[in-house]
Amino acid sequence: MNGIHDMGGMHGFGRLKREPNEPVFHAPWERRTFGLAVACRIQRHGNIDEFRHAIERMAPVDYLGSSYYERWLESTLRLLVEKGVITREALERRMAELTSGPDPAPPHSDPELLARMVRRLKARTPFRQPGPPPRYALGEHVVTRHDAPVGHTRLPRYARGKLGVIVCVHGSFIFPDTNAHEQGAQPHPLYSVRFEAAALWGGTAEPRAPVHLDLWERYLESTATTMSTS
Repeated sequence: MNGIHDMGGMHGFGRLKREPNEPVFHAPWERRTFGLAVACRIQRHGNIDEFRHAIERMAPVDYLGSSYYERWLESTLRLLVEKGVITREALERRMAELTSGPDPAPPHSDPELLARMVRRLKARTPFRQPGPPPRYALGEHVVTRHDAPVGHTRLPRYARGKLGVIVCVHGSFIFPDTNAHEQGAQPHPLYSVRFEAAALWGGTAEPRAPVHLDLWERYLESTATTMSTS
C-alpha cells in the first residue's frame, strides 16, 4: 500500500544519525515489546507480513512520531484487537490500572512458551517453499508493475514501472502480499533485479550506482509484453 512508511527515494528527513555502540534495546520496555511480538507469532496471532502491514496502517503523524519499538508495540496491539484476542476496552482498562499505581497483577510466567520462543529465534523460518518454475531467466529484462496496491506489498513505490534486469533467481518463497491478508502463502519465484540509478531517479542520479531489489514474479512483466500493450 502507499503510505508514509514507504520512504525510499524521499527527501527532507535530514541526515541519518548513527549512534556509536548502539545497544540492541535502549530500555526494558523495548525488550518486553520484542518478546511480546515473538510470543504472539508463536501463538499464531499474526505472521510477519500481517505484522508489517499493521505498522503500515499507522496514521502518518503517529508513524513519524514513533520510535522503532513503539511501532512494534502498536502493530502487536492492533493485531491482537483485530483477531479478537483482546478488546480495545480491556486494553484501555489495563492501561488505566498501570498508570494509576503499582501493577496489581502478579508477574506472568510460561516456561513452555518461553522455550518455544527460544527455539523459534534459533531456527530458520521456512519462507522458502516449493512453487512453480521461474518464468524469467538470468539476464532477461523486465518491467515492474505500475499500480497502487491497497494492501501489503514489498514492491517499493520508487521502483514501480521501472526497467530492470534479472541477476539472480532465488527460488520460490512465500508471497507477502497474500500472506499478510490470510489469503495463503502462495509461494512463487523470487528474483534479484538490478536497476540502474538513472532508471529510478532520472538523469541527475549518481552514475554507476545500481540498486538491487528482491522482487516476486507477480511484480514483474516481460519487456516484450509491455511493448505489445503500449
